[in-house]
Amino acid sequence: MTTGLEAQIALNESTFRQVNEGIEEGCREREGLVPFLCECGEVGCNAIVELTLREYERVRADSRSFLVLPGHGAAFDDPACEGERYGVVRKPDGPLGDLADRTDPRREIA
Repeated sequence: MTTGLEAQIALNESTFRQVNEGIEEGCREREGLVPFLCECGEVGCNAIVELTLREYERVRADSRSFLVLPGHGAAFDDPACEGERYGVVRKPDGPLGDLADRTDPRREIA
C-alpha cells in the first residue's frame, strides 16, 4: 500500500527528473562532467550531482531509475548502484513504479 507521503516523494523525484532533462538538453555538445540535480525527492534537497552525459543516459535508460547523491534516496527505493560521484535508485514494482513510468518525460504516448 502506498502512502500519501510516498506518492508525494515520488512526484518530487519526477519533477527533479524533468528539470534534469532540460539541463541535459542544454548541454548536448558539452564534454566532461555536467551538473544535475539530485532526484532524491527529499524536501529541501538541492544537491548537485555531476556526471557525464553518457552516464546520465545510462540512468535514464530505465524510467524507474533516478539519479541521486550517494546515500540519498527514499526508504522505499531499491538501490541500483552507488559510486563515488553519484548513485541510482529504482522505484519498486507497484504503484510507485507505475507513477515513475507515467511521469517519465521520455515515455512515448500511445
